[in-house]
Amino acid sequence: MNDQLTEDPQTVLDRILQQATRNETPCGDGKMIWHLWDQSGGTAPIVVLFHGGAGSWRHWIRTIPALVPTYRVLAPDLPGLGESDFPPDGDDAFAIATIVANGIDAIVGVETSFDVVGFSFGGTMAACVGALRGKRVRSVTIIGSSGVGAVGSAVKLEKVRHLEGQERRDTHRTNLNRLMIADPAKIDDLSIEIQDWNTIRSRLRTPAISRSGAIMKAIDQLQSPLNGMWGEFDAPANPKGPERVATLRAHCPDADIRLIPKTGHWAAYESAGTVNAILLEMLARTRP
Repeated sequence: MNDQLTEDPQTVLDRILQQATRNETPCGDGKMIWHLWDQSGGTAPIVVLFHGGAGSWRHWIRTIPALVPTYRVLAPDLPGLGESDFPPDGDDAFAIATIVANGIDAIVGVETSFDVVGFSFGGTMAACVGALRGKRVRSVTIIGSSGVGAVGSAVKLEKVRHLEGQERRDTHRTNLNRLMIADPAKIDDLSIEIQDWNTIRSRLRTPAISRSGAIMKAIDQLQSPLNGMWGEFDAPANPKGPERVATLRAHCPDADIRLIPKTGHWAAYESAGTVNAILLEMLARTRP
């Protein structure tokens, strides 16, 4: 993982992307883009990674290398984000999740089981896909998800679309520290590059979907084990983080829920080693 701190960011992104195969599935009249990492020749279990709002598969840049030795990893750009086209109904979580679930079916087959992992808004998608596909989903893991329990603090972000050069980078750094990464020393060139790429291509209004109640409705319909992680300093959750954990445990007493110490919202980037180890442990419990 140290090479991701010192290499040119585009080199890191290109190297990981070149290891994947690209797939396209329908998204209304357009298409949804997926990337599949498979070192097993099609034999390893599948885990699907759903990124956060205003994001892309790049949110998992430090998770994918930890999973690909033992899993087939499928990571989309969710509808209306990244390279994927806007969905026909951009306000309905289950309508969007149906497009996503149908895309998984088209790529891996309608009888193949899989785990789903979602970060932030991706947690809503993971829970909804879990509800839609029932026992085919081996487990659902949500990381830093909103819509669980009490509403946390509003996070004020600075506008960047009109900025250029160093001013734009500095503003991304400010926003990353306010929303995504608690320790400013962990905000490196790679995180800024990902934030910039994602921001340019963000069209879906994900906060409203995350707060719509869909995630809890979906969680109550799950037929598979539920796992959860939040950073101790998750900005959108604070100061309501403990209430979110309590709400999730009340709905799913058997859920495995962890708080990641000294970590912000984008836990899979800021504390990649810790999150990857926990995620592999959680996934191992339902590995076929």
